[in-house]
Parts: sequence; structure tokens; C-alpha cells
Amino acid sequence: MVDPVPRSLADWMFPFISCFTGSTWKHVLVLVSGALLSPGRRTVTAALRVMDLDQSASFAVYHRVLSTASWSARLVAHRLLRLLVAAFVREGPVVIGLDDTIERRWGAKIKARGIYRDPVRSSHGHFVKASGLRWLCVMLLTPIPWANCVWALPFLTVLAPSERYAHSRGRRHKKLTDVRRCCKPPAGCPTGGSSRSPTAVFPSSSCCAPSARIWMWSPGCGSMPACMTRHRRPGPEPGADPGSRLPTLNERVTDPTTPWQRVTIQGWYGRTQHRLDIATGTALWHHPGRRVLIRWVLVRDPEGAKEPQAFLCTDLDADPTAILNWFVRRWKVEVTFAEVRRHLGVERQWSDLAILRTTPALLGLFSLVTLWADRIRGEQGIPLDRVRWYPKADPTFSDALALVRFNLWTSPTFATSPDHRDSAKNTDRLLNRLIRVACKPP
Repeated sequence: MVDPVPRSLADWMFPFISCFTGSTWKHVLVLVSGALLSPGRRTVTAALRVMDLDQSASFAVYHRVLSTASWSARLVAHRLLRLLVAAFVREGPVVIGLDDTIERRWGAKIKARGIYRDPVRSSHGHFVKASGLRWLCVMLLTPIPWANCVWALPFLTVLAPSERYAHSRGRRHKKLTDVRRCCKPPAGCPTGGSSRSPTAVFPSSSCCAPSARIWMWSPGCGSMPACMTRHRRPGPEPGADPGSRLPTLNERVTDPTTPWQRVTIQGWYGRTQHRLDIATGTALWHHPGRRVLIRWVLVRDPEGAKEPQAFLCTDLDADPTAILNWFVRRWKVEVTFAEVRRHLGVERQWSDLAILRTTPALLGLFSLVTLWADRIRGEQGIPLDRVRWYPKADPTFSDALALVRFNLWTSPTFATSPDHRDSAKNTDRLLNRLIRVACKPP
């Protein structure tokens, strides 16, 4: 009998083999292959059907991979991040972004479900609530050479349950900011975050702690921390006088003596290039029990299209334009969430452990597809799926997914048989599978 898993996929997945037991590993390969090849929703049933295993008597063991099998998602995230950094961050800092997203779910069995503000359908004057699960996703924000833009590649996703769920379990509720501070991969796998705008910068792939964290604040909100005082580098000693109080960032925006500098930033709020006025300096963010040395960067739009904004960074030596360029990368996070929903779907699981594993696995599959497409693109690059009336200059995730699927369908495991006598039989079987995938509605 021919192995249903393409050989190329087994080679791509080999770095993760030590994360699973031998029996679970075979079932993981089937589910990953089926999730890549099946159109529409990525359910276990759809994966088994496209792998021609829908009549298998051992179908239950594939469901147990997500519900009861013993394996560590954080260890898988650790391996995935190292592969992504090795492939896409050859030099320069490693930029990590954190953001939350809502998976809309209903049902009494979804115990961690909560009611949250819908960030997509809500606006400043219209509040829309959504019921579902809230996930905090940690992503590598890195330029993709063949896409000519920055992509957000998820490698670790954790559930941020509702306050009602925590109280029903007799546990202390962790706010989203608390989860961000606790969301750390295993040792040797860098991550970071902040309370407002989650971006962290690492000097190299071997670093275990971020060299800089970046926050964003709108001075117009009127609640900017005022405990920013002068400091003497390398910093105050414990118990020392923090110094005299500096003007708040709100005051600096309106101060006519504030020195502004004109710079050009790529990709500012969707624009190719945009000119901004910036002012920068250093200060001590003094809070009872904690003192943080920061570099602040004030941003003012000369055209007046946007309100002034403030960016705070813990790296005092960071260039102000570099801080803004690092922060601009995080806007690609929403693009990743949209691409995952559109092209990879969401599995409907009901057991607690399966819920905790399925959505992070599908988000991680986005990064795996990007990584595998980068390996097999060759000299000709990634073919573009475009039509005459829709110009498309650079590949998108749908093109990368199509390239990976093409490689799997034309894999020697699918196309031929080791035994010449079975070649015709296997060719007919492959053709029937392709026809079934093409005819089944997504």
C-alpha cells in the first residue's frame, strides 16, 4: 500500500519529529497534508477525505491527536520560530509582534467563550460586541524577499479566556496585558510584548530577552503617564532621587520650542511613503516600585490627517526612524488574521484541549506554508494567480499556498508507484481524489 503522505511533506516536517511520539507523528503528517490539500474548512473529516482515508476504521485516532494525545504546543512553537528566523532573518534585529483576535464561537460546550468588542465591525461611534474565543498571537514580523513586503508569521498562539471563565474555575482573571507578559516560549526562544502596542525587538536570533520594547500612545487621549523624569545614564541606583520632572508629552506637542525633524517613513498607514515630523528624547518612566529608562518619539503629521502620536522604546540608543519602521511592521498582523480565515478556515472543535490546539495549529500552518514556499520556489519564483483585469505585481499567501499544494499533488508518492504493476491503479486513484476535491463545494 502506498503511503498517503507525500514524501516532500515528510521531509519538510522532519524538524518537528521529536515533538511527537512515533504513532502520533504518522497521524500528524496525515492531518497536516490533508489540511493543506482540502478546500474550504479544515476539519479532521475533510483532511481524511482528501487523503482518501474517510473509510478508514481507525478514524478516531486522528481526532485524538488534537483532543487527548500528549505533545507540547510550546515546543513546536520553539522549533517553528527557529526555522523562521534562520530562513528570513539573516541579519539585523528580530522583530516580534503580539496581537489578539476573536474567533467567533457559540455553544454551551465552549466554556472559555466570552463577549468582547468586535474590532473589525466597531468604530469610534459604533460599538459592536462579538461572542467567541479570544486568542493572543505572537508573530515574527519580517520582510519576505519574494513578496517585497513584511509578513506577520505566527509561531505561538495562546488562549486569553474571559473573566467569567476564570471565576467559574476559581482562578484569578488575567487581563490581556497580563497574558502578554506571561506569553513566553521555552528557553532560547525569544518573545516580548507591551501593554499597549505589542512590538519587541531582538538584536540577534540567539538572544533570549528583547533588547527593546515599543509602546504607542496618543498624546491627545489625555492619560499619558506624567511620571517621566530626568535621568543620568546608565540609570538611577535603587532608592536614588529620580530627578526633576520633565514636561509631559502632551505639553511637548504644543510647545513651540520643541525641535522637530522631517523624516520619510515607508508604509505609514497604508501609504508607500509619507513625510512626518518627529521629536525625540530620553527619560525615566517612574512608577511606584519600578523605573524604566525609555526613549520617546513624538510623531506629528504635517498634513494634519492624523492626530499626534507618541512611541516609547526601552532601547535608548535606537534610532527614532528605526523605531517607527519597527512599529509599522505590526500592521501586517491583521492581514495574517484575514488570510488565515480566508484560505485556511477554522476547525470547529468542542473539547477543551482540542480547542486549545486547533486554532494555534492553523495559525502556525500559515507560517509553515510561507517557509515551504520559500524553499521550493526555485529560480523562477512563485507563479502569480492573476487575471487580465486584476494586475498583481507580487505573490500573496494564496500564491504560496497554491505552490505548496502543486508540489504535494505532483509528489512521487502521489504520482507513481514503486511497483510498475500498480502504476495504472494509483494513477486512477489519484485522478478520483482530484475529481472529488474539485467537485466538492468549499
